[in-house]
Amino acid sequence: MVTSAPLTRRVGNLPAELTSFVGRRQDLTEIRRLQNISRLVTLTGAGGVGKTRLALRVAAEQHRAFDAVWLVDLSALDDPELVTETVAATIGVRDQSEKSSLASLIQALSAQRTLLVLDNCEHLRGACASLADRLLRAVPELRIIATSRQSLGVTGEHQMKVAPLALPEPDRRLPGKAPELYDGVCLFLERAAAVVPGFRLTPDNEDAVVELCRRLDGIPLAIELAAVRLRALSVDALLERLDNRYGLLTSGSPTVVPRQRTLHALVDWSFQLLSPTERMLWSRISIFPGHFDLEAVEAVCTGDGIEQQDVLDLIDALLDKSLLLREEHGCQVRYRMLETLREFGRIRLRGPDERRALARRHRDHYLRLVERAVAEWFGPAQLTWYTRLRLERAHLRAAMEFCLGEPGEAETGLRMAMLLFDPLWMPNAFYSEGRYWLDRLLEATPGPTAVRAEALCTDAHLAFMQGDPTAGELRLGEGRALAEKLDDSRILAWASLIAGIASHQSGDHARAAVMLEEAVDGLAAAGEGIALVVGLFSLGAAVGYLGDVERAERLLERSLAIAERHGESWIRSWVLNVYAIQAWQRGDNARAASAARESLRVGRGFDDRLAIGTSMEALGWILQGEDRHAAATRMLGAAMGVCRTAGIDALWMVQHREFHERCVNALRARMGERAFDRALRLGGRLTLDDAIAEALGEPADAGGTEDRGEEPQEAAVPAASPLTRRESEIAELVSQGMSNREISSALVISLRTAEGHVERILTKLGFNSRAQIAAWVTARKAGGQDGWDRGRATPPPVRTEEHGLRRPR
Repeated sequence: MVTSAPLTRRVGNLPAELTSFVGRRQDLTEIRRLQNISRLVTLTGAGGVGKTRLALRVAAEQHRAFDAVWLVDLSALDDPELVTETVAATIGVRDQSEKSSLASLIQALSAQRTLLVLDNCEHLRGACASLADRLLRAVPELRIIATSRQSLGVTGEHQMKVAPLALPEPDRRLPGKAPELYDGVCLFLERAAAVVPGFRLTPDNEDAVVELCRRLDGIPLAIELAAVRLRALSVDALLERLDNRYGLLTSGSPTVVPRQRTLHALVDWSFQLLSPTERMLWSRISIFPGHFDLEAVEAVCTGDGIEQQDVLDLIDALLDKSLLLREEHGCQVRYRMLETLREFGRIRLRGPDERRALARRHRDHYLRLVERAVAEWFGPAQLTWYTRLRLERAHLRAAMEFCLGEPGEAETGLRMAMLLFDPLWMPNAFYSEGRYWLDRLLEATPGPTAVRAEALCTDAHLAFMQGDPTAGELRLGEGRALAEKLDDSRILAWASLIAGIASHQSGDHARAAVMLEEAVDGLAAAGEGIALVVGLFSLGAAVGYLGDVERAERLLERSLAIAERHGESWIRSWVLNVYAIQAWQRGDNARAASAARESLRVGRGFDDRLAIGTSMEALGWILQGEDRHAAATRMLGAAMGVCRTAGIDALWMVQHREFHERCVNALRARMGERAFDRALRLGGRLTLDDAIAEALGEPADAGGTEDRGEEPQEAAVPAASPLTRRESEIAELVSQGMSNREISSALVISLRTAEGHVERILTKLGFNSRAQIAAWVTARKAGGQDGWDRGRATPPPVRTEEHGLRRPR
């Protein structure tokens, strides 16, 4: 799975380097050269040779040239059918529309210049190759770096073989600056000094250090594992033990290349040096795909030789020996084992019976986790569970896959997929993946059970949310018929809720009101919580469109009161969203704006782009009604941008499209085409955080609110100027007659960034030409001022060669 650490002022998730990056200068240069030739560069090489680390280094060094840099770690994924969904989910693409996940991904990537790192592709080579090929053909601004043990085989791909780190030739003495000349020796010395402070190369240990690195064939993983052993051994003793182990283990298959045998030898040697319980835990941890937490290890790996109270000490021992990695995800500490080490541990399990038993315990643990999440979802712990289940996605997939492959377990998997509807599939808009698992598990469980009936209705709801009414009606009909046969009133109420929401989305509010009335009565009788709130606010929205304003407001207030009483946030943000739109329709702009902004505040932690985009869209309509034309247009642009980068459509209801077109036509008429288009573009280029900050009227991030293409923004210039320091600098270069390309070269920023700055300057100053910017800069210098007062509605008149004396529009 992927760690999440956004880049400053950019979109991305590159993890911070926990240790320094050593050497590889020639490799970095060669990769940059290949990137100038091809948009797909694949780093190939044996396990442990450093492909991932090298790819991350390249991405980190180049992130300023891109709007977004994303790492997609595929090591925890076994199903090639989910490669596209995994990439889409990593970069924040939601599958809200009926479009395929690929189409949504293409739409999102087309909105920005992106560098995509596809890591560990070898076991999914065909699916990765197909995806890379289709993305590169469809998105001209996309570049991909892949890591794999073999090339992807895509037309236009350039492959670079990642070799082991450089070492001195055998029987050759080291020159004076060995660490600087030989990356393998340099890495060992740096890691050794971290373990034994003060460790350095001396005449006494030089031969042993070089020989050790040679025996490890310069493989970074092997060198790092060996360096850890210096806590207990001298270099000579370490080399002697490795010699013995190497001789014992390299007499195996002659078809295995020497460095792979050596790596295996070193890993096995590390394994043998552990205590029996440490070895046992290493092997059992191999059941986890991706990163995991302490609670999971205690639940899955204990018993039969490992006591629960000993797990923390054992984890600490594996961390100390560099066999586990510690990662921080928000406030949570999690652990991960490198895939090479995980494979080794899996081989050391005691046959298929132990693997099956561990897989069952793994499934049971994550099923219990999902049950806890569902039980606590309608309450104050909602955001915690939202974050937690996103982190556990690889484990939830593995648990459902186990259910599909194990006789008699499919219905348990179906129940798990159904339970994930509220806390995972819906708030994240993972509609395609939810349908993928439900469809597979429904096919495997044809029995007429209540679980199947509810799962059919759940599958229908996801289909309707994607704009697939044909599949939705079919599934809903099956689910309702089975619920009637079972005489299950709760599931029948659930089916009515889904039918009512689908009708409301399509614009048939009369039918929606009938179905939702039925749903609310049934859900209230069944003691449902969150489903009842959804039914109430959906009914309120439907009757509001039918003209019953007073009843609509009562229903919305009732649903809001229930949500607030339970401390719930996600659905409450949607209730406020509907409330805002209805208040706006009544002409109550003050209440509408307040509700829309409160919706953003309440729901911002969930990253529900559909809810966020809908609130921003509504704010655009509200601001237009207040004659705040530029602000309204920026909000419309922000709504489009926020949703576009997630592959979804903010105008997901028929009425919303009508309101949008009416608003756009009014703004174009008042502002003019050029001013409207410029403000719309500017809003669309805001980051998610900056767009929310602008919508809420909050101060912009001191790191730089509007800058999407370079170093963190400096503080603004004195209050007399509306421009930031960077914008003032660029305005000065414009006044000198420089083109955008010349500015990008002079300031070492991308051309697109320079263009964006110039557009923002024109918008802020209310100008239409570069000549006006130049005149303004000249007037500012002549007057000894830094511009005009921010509080004034318009700048003072300026004289330009193009237009003479006039006020800028």
